[in-house]
Amino acid sequence: MALAGRGGNGRRRRSRPEAEINVTPLVDVMLVLLIIFMVAAPMMTSGVNVDLPKTSASPVNNDNKPLTVSMKADGTIYLGDERVTPEDLVTRLKAASDNDPTRRIFVRADAKIDYGQVMGLMGRITSGGFTHVALLAQQPAGEP
Repeated sequence: MALAGRGGNGRRRRSRPEAEINVTPLVDVMLVLLIIFMVAAPMMTSGVNVDLPKTSASPVNNDNKPLTVSMKADGTIYLGDERVTPEDLVTRLKAASDNDPTRRIFVRADAKIDYGQVMGLMGRITSGGFTHVALLAQQPAGEP
């Protein structure tokens, strides 16, 4: 006598688990994270707004966080976000770099500033003993 509900041989058929992964929730989470980072990334940069000149030179490698000296169109000088006088610039750079003359220093200057003023600023920095001083420029639109 066979048991009711069990097939002809007395065994219950087991359903095999599906081997497919539902990627829809994963894609949804990744898109949300992408949107969050796209919105948050521009807010993480800080600094003085300067109109940088355009160039097609390749970017410099960033080994450690460089110090940034900015010169606005009116000639005011900033170390990071803090305004400094030209006389105090070298002493403030030495304090910020822990007296490390090989610390990388980026000079950002407005495109409308006279070239002589920018070279004077770089000369002041290099005369303070700093050896790794570089000018920053903005990549033109359409250039890699």
